[in-house]
Amino acid sequence: MVLRPGTDGPGRTGAEAPAGAGRALPCALWLIPVPDLGGVARHVLDVVRTGLPGWRLVVLCPEGPLAEALRALGAPVLTGPVSPADGAARATAEVRRVLQRLRPDVLHTHLAFADLTGAAAVVGLRSGRGRRIRLVSTEHGISGVRGYFQAGRPQAAAKTALHRGRLRRTDAVIAVSDSTRQQILAQWGGGARVVVIRNEVAPPATPPQPRPGLRVLSLARLAPEKRIDQLLRAMALVIAEHPEATVTIAGTGPLESALRDLARELCIADHVRFPGHVEAAAALAEHDVVAQLSVWENLSYTLLDAAAHGLGVVATDVGGNREIVPERCLVPAEDHEGVARVIVQQGMDLASRPERGGAGDPARMCAGLTRIYEGVAG
Repeated sequence: MVLRPGTDGPGRTGAEAPAGAGRALPCALWLIPVPDLGGVARHVLDVVRTGLPGWRLVVLCPEGPLAEALRALGAPVLTGPVSPADGAARATAEVRRVLQRLRPDVLHTHLAFADLTGAAAVVGLRSGRGRRIRLVSTEHGISGVRGYFQAGRPQAAAKTALHRGRLRRTDAVIAVSDSTRQQILAQWGGGARVVVIRNEVAPPATPPQPRPGLRVLSLARLAPEKRIDQLLRAMALVIAEHPEATVTIAGTGPLESALRDLARELCIADHVRFPGHVEAAAALAEHDVVAQLSVWENLSYTLLDAAAHGLGVVATDVGGNREIVPERCLVPAEDHEGVARVIVQQGMDLASRPERGGAGDPARMCAGLTRIYEGVAG
Protein backbone atom coordinates (compact mmCIF):
# COMPACT_ATOMS: atom_id res chain seq x y z
CA MET A 1 0.00 0.00 0.00
CA VAL A 2 1.33 3.42 -0.96
CA LEU A 3 0.16 6.24 1.32
CA ARG A 4 0.20 9.65 -0.33
CA PRO A 5 -2.81 11.53 0.99
CA GLY A 6 -3.67 15.16 0.73
CA THR A 7 -4.06 17.14 3.91
CA ASP A 8 -7.29 17.54 5.81
CA GLY A 9 -5.97 19.70 8.60
CA PRO A 10 -2.79 21.41 9.82
CA GLY A 11 0.01 18.93 10.34
CA ARG A 12 -2.12 15.82 9.81
CA THR A 13 -3.59 13.90 6.92
CA GLY A 14 -6.98 12.29 7.23
CA ALA A 15 -5.78 8.93 5.95
CA GLU A 16 -2.87 8.82 8.40
CA ALA A 17 -4.99 9.37 11.52
CA PRO A 18 -4.58 6.45 13.96
CA ALA A 19 -7.56 4.13 14.02
CA GLY A 20 -10.25 5.69 16.17
CA ALA A 21 -7.92 8.39 17.55
CA GLY A 22 -9.44 11.85 17.90
CA ARG A 23 -11.75 11.26 14.98
CA ALA A 24 -14.34 14.04 15.05
CA LEU A 25 -16.19 12.79 11.98
CA PRO A 26 -17.20 9.30 10.88
CA CYS A 27 -15.12 8.00 7.97
CA ALA A 28 -16.11 6.56 4.59
CA LEU A 29 -13.50 4.68 2.55
CA TRP A 30 -14.24 4.73 -1.19
CA LEU A 31 -12.83 1.79 -3.14
CA ILE A 32 -12.26 2.74 -6.80
CA PRO A 33 -10.63 -0.05 -8.87
CA VAL A 34 -9.63 2.09 -11.88
CA PRO A 35 -6.70 4.52 -12.18
CA ASP A 36 -7.91 6.60 -15.12
CA LEU A 37 -10.09 9.69 -15.48
CA GLY A 38 -13.32 8.19 -16.80
CA GLY A 39 -16.92 8.56 -15.71
CA VAL A 40 -16.45 7.01 -12.27
CA ALA A 41 -13.41 9.19 -11.62
CA ARG A 42 -15.51 12.23 -12.53
CA HIS A 43 -18.05 11.15 -9.90
CA VAL A 44 -15.32 10.76 -7.27
CA LEU A 45 -13.75 14.14 -8.03
CA ASP A 46 -17.10 15.94 -7.99
CA VAL A 47 -17.93 14.44 -4.59
CA VAL A 48 -14.48 15.34 -3.21
CA ARG A 49 -14.83 18.93 -4.45
CA THR A 50 -18.32 19.26 -2.97
CA GLY A 51 -17.74 17.35 0.27
CA LEU A 52 -19.88 14.93 2.24
CA PRO A 53 -21.58 16.89 5.06
CA GLY A 54 -20.63 15.40 8.43
CA TRP A 55 -18.30 12.76 6.97
CA ARG A 56 -14.63 12.35 6.19
CA LEU A 57 -13.85 10.75 2.84
CA VAL A 58 -10.73 8.70 2.03
CA VAL A 59 -10.22 7.19 -1.45
CA LEU A 60 -8.40 3.91 -2.17
CA CYS A 61 -7.49 3.44 -5.84
CA PRO A 62 -4.62 2.25 -8.06
CA GLU A 63 -1.78 4.67 -8.74
CA GLY A 64 -2.50 6.82 -11.80
CA PRO A 65 -4.24 9.97 -13.06
CA LEU A 66 -7.15 9.72 -10.62
CA ALA A 67 -4.83 9.53 -7.61
CA GLU A 68 -2.85 12.49 -8.96
CA ALA A 69 -6.04 14.53 -9.42
CA LEU A 70 -7.16 13.71 -5.88
CA ARG A 71 -3.82 14.79 -4.45
CA ALA A 72 -4.09 18.06 -6.38
CA LEU A 73 -7.38 18.66 -4.57
CA GLY A 74 -5.77 17.94 -1.19
CA ALA A 75 -7.90 14.82 -0.67
CA PRO A 76 -6.77 11.85 1.45
CA VAL A 77 -5.90 9.11 -1.03
CA LEU A 78 -4.38 5.67 -0.61
CA THR A 79 -2.98 3.78 -3.57
CA GLY A 80 -2.35 0.07 -3.98
CA PRO A 81 -2.97 -3.06 -6.08
CA VAL A 82 -6.79 -2.95 -6.12
CA SER A 83 -7.55 -3.11 -9.86
CA PRO A 84 -8.76 -6.06 -11.97
CA ALA A 85 -5.25 -6.25 -13.42
CA ASP A 86 -3.97 -7.12 -9.93
CA GLY A 87 -6.34 -10.08 -9.59
CA ALA A 88 -9.16 -10.65 -7.13
CA ALA A 89 -7.09 -12.41 -4.46
CA ARG A 90 -4.40 -9.75 -4.26
CA ALA A 91 -6.91 -6.90 -4.40
CA THR A 92 -9.06 -8.43 -1.65
CA ALA A 93 -6.02 -8.86 0.60
CA GLU A 94 -4.96 -5.26 -0.02
CA VAL A 95 -8.42 -3.87 0.72
CA ARG A 96 -8.59 -5.90 3.92
CA ARG A 97 -5.18 -4.55 5.05
CA VAL A 98 -6.36 -0.98 4.44
CA LEU A 99 -9.62 -1.60 6.32
CA GLN A 100 -7.75 -3.06 9.29
CA ARG A 101 -5.48 -0.02 9.42
CA LEU A 102 -8.01 2.75 8.71
CA ARG A 103 -11.04 1.12 10.40
CA PRO A 104 -13.63 3.30 8.60
CA ASP A 105 -17.30 3.38 9.48
CA VAL A 106 -18.36 2.68 5.88
CA LEU A 107 -16.70 0.93 2.95
CA HIS A 108 -18.24 2.33 -0.24
CA THR A 109 -17.42 0.34 -3.38
CA HIS A 110 -17.74 1.51 -6.99
CA LEU A 111 -17.85 -0.78 -10.06
CA ALA A 112 -18.35 -4.54 -10.12
CA PHE A 113 -14.77 -5.59 -9.32
CA ALA A 114 -14.68 -3.37 -6.24
CA ASP A 115 -18.14 -4.55 -5.19
CA LEU A 116 -17.01 -8.18 -5.11
CA THR A 117 -13.55 -7.66 -3.61
CA GLY A 118 -14.87 -5.18 -1.04
CA ALA A 119 -17.65 -7.52 0.07
CA ALA A 120 -15.09 -10.28 0.62
CA ALA A 121 -12.54 -8.04 2.36
CA VAL A 122 -14.86 -6.43 4.90
CA VAL A 123 -16.15 -9.63 6.49
CA GLY A 124 -15.68 -9.65 10.27
CA LEU A 125 -14.00 -6.25 10.51
CA ARG A 126 -14.99 -3.42 12.82
CA SER A 127 -14.70 0.33 12.60
CA GLY A 128 -12.75 2.60 14.92
CA ARG A 129 -16.00 3.04 16.85
CA GLY A 130 -16.22 -0.69 17.51
CA ARG A 131 -19.13 -1.37 15.15
CA ARG A 132 -19.30 -3.62 12.12
CA ILE A 133 -18.00 -1.76 9.06
CA ARG A 134 -21.04 -1.04 6.91
CA LEU A 135 -20.93 -1.90 3.20
CA VAL A 136 -22.41 0.42 0.55
CA SER A 137 -22.07 0.13 -3.23
CA THR A 138 -22.84 2.43 -6.14
CA GLU A 139 -23.68 0.83 -9.47
CA HIS A 140 -22.40 3.02 -12.30
CA GLY A 141 -22.21 0.63 -15.20
CA ILE A 142 -24.59 -2.32 -15.16
CA SER A 143 -25.60 -2.99 -18.77
CA GLY A 144 -29.15 -3.74 -19.84
CA VAL A 145 -27.80 -5.59 -22.89
CA ARG A 146 -27.37 -9.06 -21.45
CA GLY A 147 -23.99 -10.63 -22.14
CA TYR A 148 -22.65 -7.75 -24.25
CA PHE A 149 -19.75 -7.05 -21.91
CA GLN A 150 -19.16 -10.68 -20.85
CA ALA A 151 -16.92 -13.23 -22.53
CA GLY A 152 -19.70 -15.82 -22.64
CA ARG A 153 -22.87 -17.12 -21.03
CA PRO A 154 -21.15 -19.21 -18.30
CA GLN A 155 -19.06 -16.22 -17.21
CA ALA A 156 -22.12 -13.98 -17.13
CA ALA A 157 -24.05 -16.53 -15.07
CA ALA A 158 -21.16 -16.90 -12.61
CA LYS A 159 -20.88 -13.15 -12.10
CA THR A 160 -24.63 -12.83 -11.64
CA ALA A 161 -24.51 -15.45 -8.88
CA LEU A 162 -21.62 -13.66 -7.18
CA HIS A 163 -23.44 -10.33 -7.25
CA ARG A 164 -26.65 -11.83 -5.89
CA GLY A 165 -24.65 -13.29 -3.02
CA ARG A 166 -22.80 -10.10 -2.13
CA LEU A 167 -26.02 -8.04 -2.29
CA ARG A 168 -27.35 -10.10 0.60
CA ARG A 169 -24.42 -8.79 2.66
CA THR A 170 -24.56 -5.18 1.41
CA ASP A 171 -26.21 -2.62 3.67
CA ALA A 172 -27.28 -0.26 0.87
CA VAL A 173 -27.07 -0.19 -2.91
CA ILE A 174 -27.10 3.09 -4.83
CA ALA A 175 -28.14 3.31 -8.47
CA VAL A 176 -27.20 6.37 -10.53
CA SER A 177 -30.48 6.33 -12.48
CA ASP A 178 -33.94 4.78 -12.44
CA SER A 179 -32.83 2.62 -15.36
CA THR A 180 -29.84 1.33 -13.37
CA ARG A 181 -32.09 0.48 -10.45
CA GLN A 182 -34.38 -1.51 -12.76
CA GLN A 183 -31.40 -3.45 -14.11
CA ILE A 184 -30.11 -4.26 -10.61
CA LEU A 185 -33.49 -5.68 -9.63
CA ALA A 186 -33.97 -7.52 -12.94
CA GLN A 187 -30.50 -9.06 -13.10
CA TRP A 188 -29.48 -9.49 -9.46
CA GLY A 189 -32.78 -9.52 -7.59
CA GLY A 190 -33.32 -8.31 -4.04
CA GLY A 191 -31.04 -8.70 -1.05
CA ALA A 192 -30.45 -5.03 -0.36
CA ARG A 193 -32.45 -1.85 -0.68
CA VAL A 194 -31.69 0.05 -3.88
CA VAL A 195 -31.82 3.85 -3.72
CA VAL A 196 -31.50 6.13 -6.74
CA ILE A 197 -29.03 9.01 -6.31
CA ARG A 198 -28.49 10.49 -9.74
CA ASN A 199 -25.20 11.83 -11.03
CA GLU A 200 -25.48 15.61 -10.97
CA VAL A 201 -23.19 18.28 -12.38
CA ALA A 202 -22.74 21.95 -11.64
CA PRO A 203 -23.46 24.42 -14.43
CA PRO A 204 -20.40 26.19 -15.86
CA ALA A 205 -19.34 29.25 -13.87
CA THR A 206 -19.92 31.39 -16.96
CA PRO A 207 -22.69 29.71 -18.96
CA PRO A 208 -21.82 29.89 -22.67
CA GLN A 209 -24.26 31.54 -25.04
CA PRO A 210 -25.63 28.80 -27.30
CA ARG A 211 -25.42 29.48 -31.01
CA PRO A 212 -26.50 27.58 -34.10
CA GLY A 213 -23.83 25.41 -35.69
CA LEU A 214 -22.85 21.95 -36.81
CA ARG A 215 -19.62 21.41 -34.90
CA VAL A 216 -20.28 17.91 -33.56
CA LEU A 217 -18.38 16.36 -30.65
CA SER A 218 -17.95 12.75 -29.52
CA LEU A 219 -16.42 12.37 -26.03
CA ALA A 220 -15.98 8.63 -25.60
CA ARG A 221 -13.53 5.78 -25.58
CA LEU A 222 -12.85 4.62 -29.14
CA ALA A 223 -14.32 1.18 -28.54
CA PRO A 224 -17.04 -0.91 -30.27
CA GLU A 225 -19.75 -0.27 -27.66
CA LYS A 226 -19.62 3.49 -28.38
CA ARG A 227 -20.59 2.91 -32.05
CA ILE A 228 -18.60 5.86 -33.35
CA ASP A 229 -18.54 4.21 -36.77
CA GLN A 230 -22.30 4.79 -36.97
CA LEU A 231 -21.76 8.46 -36.11
CA LEU A 232 -19.25 8.83 -38.94
CA ARG A 233 -21.70 7.27 -41.42
CA ALA A 234 -24.40 9.70 -40.29
CA MET A 235 -21.97 12.61 -40.48
CA ALA A 236 -21.24 11.76 -44.11
CA LEU A 237 -24.92 12.48 -44.81
CA VAL A 238 -24.82 15.71 -42.80
CA ILE A 239 -21.67 16.94 -44.57
CA ALA A 240 -23.16 16.18 -48.00
CA GLU A 241 -25.90 18.74 -47.26
CA HIS A 242 -23.91 21.05 -44.96
CA PRO A 243 -20.27 21.23 -46.11
CA GLU A 244 -19.38 23.44 -43.14
CA ALA A 245 -20.16 20.63 -40.66
CA THR A 246 -17.30 19.07 -38.68
CA VAL A 247 -16.96 16.28 -36.14
CA THR A 248 -14.37 15.88 -33.37
CA ILE A 249 -13.77 12.30 -32.24
CA ALA A 250 -12.15 12.94 -28.86
CA GLY A 251 -10.73 10.07 -26.84
CA THR A 252 -8.46 7.09 -27.26
CA GLY A 253 -9.04 3.40 -27.74
CA PRO A 254 -8.51 0.31 -29.90
CA LEU A 255 -10.63 1.50 -32.85
CA GLU A 256 -8.77 4.72 -33.63
CA SER A 257 -7.03 3.37 -36.72
CA ALA A 258 -10.21 1.75 -38.06
CA LEU A 259 -12.20 4.94 -37.51
CA ARG A 260 -9.59 7.02 -39.32
CA ASP A 261 -9.79 4.55 -42.23
CA LEU A 262 -13.58 4.78 -42.25
CA ALA A 263 -13.46 8.59 -42.38
CA ARG A 264 -11.25 8.34 -45.46
CA GLU A 265 -13.53 5.73 -47.06
CA LEU A 266 -16.52 8.02 -46.53
CA CYS A 267 -14.56 10.94 -48.05
CA ILE A 268 -15.05 13.09 -44.94
CA ALA A 269 -11.54 12.93 -43.48
CA ASP A 270 -11.08 16.68 -43.97
CA HIS A 271 -14.11 17.25 -41.71
CA VAL A 272 -13.02 14.86 -38.91
CA ARG A 273 -10.53 15.50 -36.09
CA PHE A 274 -8.98 12.88 -33.78
CA PRO A 275 -7.33 14.95 -31.01
CA GLY A 276 -7.01 12.12 -28.48
CA HIS A 277 -7.80 12.91 -24.84
CA VAL A 278 -9.16 16.44 -24.38
CA GLU A 279 -10.32 18.58 -21.48
CA ALA A 280 -14.09 18.13 -21.54
CA ALA A 281 -15.08 21.66 -20.51
CA ALA A 282 -12.91 23.27 -23.20
CA ALA A 283 -14.17 20.88 -25.87
CA LEU A 284 -17.80 21.50 -24.96
CA ALA A 285 -17.25 25.25 -25.27
CA GLU A 286 -16.00 24.80 -28.83
CA HIS A 287 -18.85 22.65 -30.19
CA ASP A 288 -22.57 22.84 -30.89
CA VAL A 289 -23.81 19.23 -30.63
CA VAL A 290 -22.70 16.22 -28.58
CA ALA A 291 -23.32 12.82 -30.17
CA GLN A 292 -23.33 9.62 -28.11
CA LEU A 293 -24.63 6.48 -29.86
CA SER A 294 -23.57 3.96 -27.21
CA VAL A 295 -24.91 0.44 -26.84
CA TRP A 296 -25.66 1.29 -23.19
CA GLU A 297 -25.33 4.14 -20.71
CA ASN A 298 -26.40 4.41 -17.08
CA LEU A 299 -26.42 8.16 -16.43
CA SER A 300 -23.87 9.75 -18.71
CA TYR A 301 -21.76 12.62 -17.43
CA THR A 302 -21.14 13.57 -21.06
CA LEU A 303 -24.85 14.14 -21.66
CA LEU A 304 -25.28 15.94 -18.34
CA ASP A 305 -22.41 18.27 -19.22
CA ALA A 306 -23.77 18.85 -22.72
CA ALA A 307 -27.15 19.85 -21.32
CA ALA A 308 -25.54 22.11 -18.71
CA HIS A 309 -23.58 23.89 -21.46
CA GLY A 310 -26.67 24.43 -23.62
CA LEU A 311 -25.49 22.13 -26.41
CA GLY A 312 -27.57 20.00 -28.68
CA VAL A 313 -27.60 16.26 -27.95
CA VAL A 314 -28.00 13.21 -30.18
CA ALA A 315 -28.09 9.91 -28.33
CA THR A 316 -29.45 6.40 -28.41
CA ASP A 317 -32.53 5.56 -26.36
CA VAL A 318 -30.71 3.33 -23.89
CA GLY A 319 -30.34 3.23 -20.12
CA GLY A 320 -30.77 6.54 -18.37
CA ASN A 321 -30.41 8.74 -21.47
CA ARG A 322 -34.09 9.67 -21.52
CA GLU A 323 -33.76 10.72 -17.88
CA ILE A 324 -31.42 13.49 -19.10
CA VAL A 325 -32.64 14.56 -22.54
CA PRO A 326 -36.07 14.73 -24.24
CA GLU A 327 -37.27 12.11 -26.70
CA ARG A 328 -36.57 14.35 -29.70
CA CYS A 329 -32.83 13.86 -29.00
CA LEU A 330 -33.02 10.04 -29.10
CA VAL A 331 -32.54 7.98 -32.26
CA PRO A 332 -31.31 4.45 -33.12
CA ALA A 333 -27.62 4.37 -34.02
CA GLU A 334 -28.23 2.29 -37.15
CA ASP A 335 -30.69 4.85 -38.53
CA HIS A 336 -28.06 7.00 -40.23
CA GLU A 337 -30.60 9.27 -41.88
CA GLY A 338 -32.39 9.71 -38.55
CA VAL A 339 -29.14 10.47 -36.72
CA ALA A 340 -28.20 12.99 -39.42
CA ARG A 341 -31.60 14.65 -39.19
CA VAL A 342 -31.42 15.02 -35.40
CA ILE A 343 -27.84 16.35 -35.58
CA VAL A 344 -28.97 19.11 -37.95
CA GLN A 345 -32.05 19.87 -35.85
CA GLN A 346 -30.09 20.00 -32.59
CA GLY A 347 -27.37 22.08 -34.20
CA MET A 348 -29.49 24.68 -35.95
CA ASP A 349 -32.68 24.90 -33.86
CA LEU A 350 -31.75 26.17 -30.41
CA ALA A 351 -35.29 25.67 -29.08
CA SER A 352 -35.03 21.92 -29.69
CA ARG A 353 -32.03 21.46 -27.40
CA PRO A 354 -32.34 19.97 -23.88
CA GLU A 355 -33.12 22.33 -21.01
CA ARG A 356 -30.10 23.30 -18.96
CA GLY A 357 -31.88 22.66 -15.66
CA GLY A 358 -31.71 18.88 -16.03
CA ALA A 359 -28.04 18.70 -15.01
CA GLY A 360 -28.78 19.13 -11.30
CA ASP A 361 -26.68 20.06 -8.29
CA PRO A 362 -23.68 18.08 -6.91
CA ALA A 363 -24.49 19.31 -3.38
CA ARG A 364 -27.85 17.55 -3.57
CA MET A 365 -26.10 14.38 -4.77
CA CYS A 366 -23.65 14.52 -1.85
CA ALA A 367 -26.43 15.15 0.66
CA GLY A 368 -28.15 12.01 -0.62
CA LEU A 369 -24.98 9.99 -0.04
CA THR A 370 -24.64 11.17 3.55
CA ARG A 371 -28.27 10.24 4.24
CA ILE A 372 -27.45 6.71 3.11
CA TYR A 373 -24.40 6.59 5.41
CA GLU A 374 -26.35 7.87 8.38
CA GLY A 375 -29.08 5.35 7.71
CA VAL A 376 -26.77 2.32 7.66
CA ALA A 377 -24.15 3.44 10.22
CA GLY A 378 -26.53 4.98 12.75
